[in-house]
Formats: sequence, structure tokens, C-alpha cells
Amino acid sequence: MSPRFGPAHYYGLLALGGALVLIGLGSAHFMEVHGHIVTGMNNQVVWGLPHVFAIFMIVAASGVLNVASIGSVFGQTIYKPRAPLSGLLCLAMLAGGLMVLMLDLGRPERVIVAATHYNPTSVFAWNVLLYSGMFAIVALYLWTMFERSMNRHAKSAGLLALAWRFVLTTGTGSIFGFLVARQAYASAVLAPLFIVLSFAWGLAVFLVVQSAMYAWNAQVLDAAVQRRMARLLGVFVVAAFYLVVVYHLTNLYFERQAAFEAFILLDGDIFPLLLWGGYALAGTALPLLLLFHPRLAGPRATQAAALLVVLGAFAWLYVFIIGGQAFPLEIFPGYTASSSFGDGAVAHYAPRWPEWLLGLGGVGLAFVLTTVGVRVLDFMPQDDFAALKAGAKVSP
Repeated sequence: MSPRFGPAHYYGLLALGGALVLIGLGSAHFMEVHGHIVTGMNNQVVWGLPHVFAIFMIVAASGVLNVASIGSVFGQTIYKPRAPLSGLLCLAMLAGGLMVLMLDLGRPERVIVAATHYNPTSVFAWNVLLYSGMFAIVALYLWTMFERSMNRHAKSAGLLALAWRFVLTTGTGSIFGFLVARQAYASAVLAPLFIVLSFAWGLAVFLVVQSAMYAWNAQVLDAAVQRRMARLLGVFVVAAFYLVVVYHLTNLYFERQAAFEAFILLDGDIFPLLLWGGYALAGTALPLLLLFHPRLAGPRATQAAALLVVLGAFAWLYVFIIGGQAFPLEIFPGYTASSSFGDGAVAHYAPRWPEWLLGLGGVGLAFVLTTVGVRVLDFMPQDDFAALKAGAKVSP
């Protein structure tokens, strides 16, 4: 490793990530002792900011593995050296997301009940198998990459991981799609939408991490590789935006969803600002401009675009998760319901510091796992540019 990133830097980053994890655990303990009254959540908004962090990391964990799939399964040479880092990021982000998810729900020790008393009619129970299966399959996939005698099985393991992550992301989207108690969510479009969103978010995270690794090791990514990955990110961003538009158009088609769409798109306090300014402008339009404008495109523009895609993802998830719960539940269709409890009223939610710290704790765990993995094992992409230019195939 180059002098730019020596032992002092490594242990400094490890200490920073470890501190975030400890702060997140301390925040979860604080909420466990004092109850969720110390958060901004209430009886209507029961999934708060930690769920935004958790869902982002889980969905992006599925999508970041797309880099490995393109190399191992579809035979794209420039992506094969990036497959190990792709698998590591998948495991790290999945672990971080599940940490936040379990600690935010309360009584995390009761996961043993979910593991030992399986309910096949619950989409939540399906995800217990999907998440644990993802860990096992990606670990197997990484084994086929690192062990020479197992290299011949890399494509088969990659196909299994590809299929499994499609199912996993479908399950994540179905958690909302099958939730008929919230009219904002019940839509079959959500399953494919989450799959495409995972492509964009996962690749954006990968590009951010890859650029940081190259900078720390005083290396420069080949311009041709950078351009191809930048174009791919642009394609994914466009596809994701298209399905988001389809989701809202589907809701607008049904009269019963008109009030909700007006709330999200026009008059819902902070939600229209986050959707139009955070996701549509900062998370979609600006990244596309940076990626495809001939005068702006380049390594720094790609890094900036990837960061904007990540920020746009958080904005969209906040609108989707929080806004979908804040909108009043229509208990009696066609009638107005109101009471001292707040029926028919828009719920107010403002995240408080324990929620922020818990979400950052999950990010810290993913950061620590990635940092240790890169340091201990050979996850740094090793490009053989002479072989690439000659069109040769490199091993996974």
C-alpha cells in the first residue's frame, strides 16, 4: 500500500468507523430504555429516519452486486477485477442496514422468535430467509473468486447471486406493496421499482468507494473504464426515474389516490420539496448533466454525480417512507373521519438525534467492514489494461 494510505490512516479510519458504530449502539440503547417517545415517531409514523437509512443500505447492497454480475455472469472484462469489492460492499451494507433495522424496531432479541417460529404468510418472515440466504450466497461467490481451484464455479455462483438478489429486492419492495393498510404503498409497481432503484443506488455507492480507494492508493482509474461505468450509472438513473414516474402516474389514474398524490407532489409540507428538489433535480437531473454533458463529463464529475444519486436516494426514500405514513389513513372511504386522536389529520414528524445517530451507526458498521476487508484481503481492483486493450479475458 502506498505512503498516501499507511497504517496511521487505516487505524484512524477504523477508529472513526468504530466510534460511529458505538454511538449508534448507544443511541439504540437510549431508545430501548426510554422508549420511542424520545424519537420523532408517533402512532401514525412508526417507521422513521432509521428505516430510511436501513432500506437504502439493504437496497443498495443488492444493487452493488450488479458490478460483479456484469463481470462474472455477462463476461464484461472491465468489471471482473471489481467483482470482489462488489461482493464485500454487498455484505457490509447488508449488515449495516440490518443492524439499523433490527435496533429500530425495538426488542431486537426477539429476532430469535422470528427465526424459530416461521410464518410463511408474512412478507417480513420471507425476508428473514432472503437476507440470511444473501449472506451465504455472496460468501460462496467471493470464495469462487479468491480460490483458484473454485474459479471455474464463479459464473454459476454469480448466476445464483443474480437471481437471489432479484428475489431479495422484490421482497423488500413487496413489504410496502403488500401493506394494504397504507394506501400510499399498495402497488404492484413497487417490486420492479425497487429492483431498478437498487441498480442506480448500488452502482453509485460502488463508484464512490472505488474512487476513494484509488485516491488513497495514489492510483488513477483508466479513462475508458471510468467512461463506461459513468454511462452505465446514467442509464440506471434514467431507468429508475422512469419507474418512479410510472409509480406516480399509476396512483394518479385511481381517483382514490388523487389526494395522496397532491399531498406528495404539491402541498405536503417538506415532501414536495424533497421529491422535486432532492430527488428529481439533485438526484436525477444534475447527475445526468454531469455524466453526459461533453464539457462536464470526467472523473470528478462522475464522483459528484454518484454522490448526488446517493443524496437523491435518501430524499426519495424519506418522501416514500415518511410521507406515505404521514398522509392520513382512509378508514372509511368516501367519508371524512376525525376525532381527538387525530383521525384524518396529517401526521407531523421531525427526526430527532437518536434516529440520526442510529442510522449513522449502520453506515459506520458498513464502513468498518469494508475498511477491514480491503486491508486484510485483496479487494482492490487490479486492472490489466494491456490485456483489456488486447481484448483478452481475465479471470474473475
